[in-house]
Amino acid sequence: MEQLTIETSSKTYPVVIGSNLYKELPAFIEKELAPVSNVWIISDETVASLYLQPLQNCLKSAYPNMVTTIVPSGEKAKSFQVFEQCHGEGLKGHINRKSLILALGGGATGDLAGFVAASYMRGIRFIGLPTTLLAHDSAVGGKVAINHTLGKNMVGAFHQPEAVFYNYDLLRSLPEHEWRSGFAEAIKHGLIQDKDFYHWMKDSVTNVSEMPDDVLLKVIRKGIGIKAAIVKQDERETGIREYLNFGHTLGHSIESNLGYGKTTHGEAVLIGMIFALKMSIEKCGLTFNISEFIAWAKKLGYQTELPDIAYEDLLVSMKKDKKTTGSKVTFVVLNEIGNPSTIQLGDSEIIDCLKRYF
Repeated sequence: MEQLTIETSSKTYPVVIGSNLYKELPAFIEKELAPVSNVWIISDETVASLYLQPLQNCLKSAYPNMVTTIVPSGEKAKSFQVFEQCHGEGLKGHINRKSLILALGGGATGDLAGFVAASYMRGIRFIGLPTTLLAHDSAVGGKVAINHTLGKNMVGAFHQPEAVFYNYDLLRSLPEHEWRSGFAEAIKHGLIQDKDFYHWMKDSVTNVSEMPDDVLLKVIRKGIGIKAAIVKQDERETGIREYLNFGHTLGHSIESNLGYGKTTHGEAVLIGMIFALKMSIEKCGLTFNISEFIAWAKKLGYQTELPDIAYEDLLVSMKKDKKTTGSKVTFVVLNEIGNPSTIQLGDSEIIDCLKRYF
């Protein structure tokens, strides 16, 4: 078991990484968070079928009246309907301001449960219990949200957890597409912040779902460390935190146009990164072997071509991106690996790039 510390302007909290961690929760809650009147577990249906009972067994002696809410798996959880369902179940279960939410699941469950925590009775505490590789990114930093039909993560808040318990041994039950989804965010971290980490991953990872434990732990530690360093400097995304959106402008647009859940977040972002890398080569003078990158991505099982979506539809979604101001769309680009910046493009230039790059 090891611990990383996340420091933000509003809160400092631990990320605990290890195996069989849930048995540590009651003592942590009692020592660090008391008084806690009750715990409220929010989990998705897939994760709950595997890991809810062991978690409940660890907590039942301390919290015999715990409340449990089961939500759909994946992006389907991040809807207004499910958000309202959670609030209703919390109220019926007599969850109050001294209660504690436990977000058990992947990135989507963490986003939903965190936003429920941010808004329930104007804000209660929560702990993240991530179960996917993607959650090494999404569980850290306090950005919580649900989706609107017109855009991903458009309704949300900044609400930091009290802690994150990253039980990495649970990852071995993930399907391969979820491994790809999470590893795409690790690739992003390397590209925007750590050239050596990026090259190490490219040399070390040839199968995302069969990483040895030492490789997996380095990916998790480095990814969380990079995210933590950026969030420490810019908690509310008024500056450098926007660099964490590398590949996300097009990636979110692909997700929105395909329909949430039709592709994983990370697999859409990987295509977005290819777009951003080609843009960086052309417009920022980035020296980068894009053919080698695409070959590596294909070997790992990623789709690297743009799905069959009209360029104009992609543009409409991109213009609803939270980074967009005025009439132009903002893209995170690389001047070199580890040195990101942003550029703004108009409609015709974006469509021209889409046509030429794919």
